Amino acid sequence: MAKIIPFKAVRPTRDKVSLLAARSYDSYTAMQVESRLRDNPFSFLHIVNPGYKYQKEISGEERYGLVKNRYQEFKEDGIFMQDEKPSFYIYKIVNRDGLEFNGIVGAASVQDYADDVIKKHEDTLEFREIIFKEYLKTVGFNAEAVLLTYPDNPELEAIIGKVMQSRAEYEFTTTYRDTHYLWNVDDAKLLEKIQKIYSKMPALYIADGHHRSASSYLLAKDLKEENPHHKGDEAYNYFMSFLIPESDLKIYEFNRLVKDLNGLKKEEFLIKLDENFRIENRGMEYYKPSKKHHFSMYLDGEFYSLYLRKSKYEIKNALDALDTQILYVTILKPLLGIEDLRNDQRIDYSHGKKDLAYVKTVVDSGTFAVGFGLLSVTTEEIKMIADEGLKMPPKSTYIEPKLRSGVTIYEF
Repeated sequence: MAKIIPFKAVRPTRDKVSLLAARSYDSYTAMQVESRLRDNPFSFLHIVNPGYKYQKEISGEERYGLVKNRYQEFKEDGIFMQDEKPSFYIYKIVNRDGLEFNGIVGAASVQDYADDVIKKHEDTLEFREIIFKEYLKTVGFNAEAVLLTYPDNPELEAIIGKVMQSRAEYEFTTTYRDTHYLWNVDDAKLLEKIQKIYSKMPALYIADGHHRSASSYLLAKDLKEENPHHKGDEAYNYFMSFLIPESDLKIYEFNRLVKDLNGLKKEEFLIKLDENFRIENRGMEYYKPSKKHHFSMYLDGEFYSLYLRKSKYEIKNALDALDTQILYVTILKPLLGIEDLRNDQRIDYSHGKKDLAYVKTVVDSGTFAVGFGLLSVTTEEIKMIADEGLKMPPKSTYIEPKLRSGVTIYEF
């Protein structure tokens, strides 16, 4: 049964939260990072990019130590405060498209992760797990919550709705026109009630944050071994999570872009595709798939629809039925010679929010030779794959919401 506990978050003061909150560092271009660091001394980017103070790129263990220093400086300067009581945090995001996401920030158990109560659907890279574990070990805090999801629960929905009737402690709108709200819940009876509801859930599912949760598990193992007085209730036995109901998840597809046809001419490539797909030339019509096992392809100035020939493809499990897996085993690997979807430099990805116009633009520019559009994965598919202990191909899902770093921080 799932164990979710409240914690004493470190948070920015009300007057600084809109200035401090930042997207994930990797989501910014170099120019965007430079402008934010130059113009906003309160941005959380100053903490995660501490070398800016010295106009020098700093990496590895030296950077980790400086991140810790910057964080401590923000605390010393009163930019951050720490709650006196353990709390859950009701968090609401309304994005510029009008989509609303409501959930609870709390601390999830690393033991639940180990015991598969918290279920995974993506593979992680061991070297990234270790790097981030060492980072966490040095800095002593986590500022990015793992996104967990659970079946819709009327009791939790009622609690969240009642809390949100009061005035939010934080309300701020980002430059991307997403509005964020946060309520602090520290009433002991309500905390106990929320914990009890989660404890009745047989499983939670990672929607986003597989490497973060894996690294937190490795960190807990290390710190347990180093602590002769380990009891199991230490902060390092948990990791910060944002828990939202399944119906609130918004899942976009990741389209595929390939730089060449692996030595094949256009006509040869189409003939080989014909073995597993019914192909129709759509010309300049923007074709976006509307059914599972249907794919869009943009090649040499024209769109094509590709319908899987089901008589030629055997489905044995939930992974076999996944469109990203079908594309990989029928086209990307055998025809285009792409085996390593994470590291092959010939393939790139664009999430569905950029749509097929982006695919057309980069193929027309000559940067890529062919682009493939897919239907987005469903929550049910994610759960089936996780329940069967299988792993999706990388870049199968682009999931919202995306929390801002630094709004709630978990110290261990």
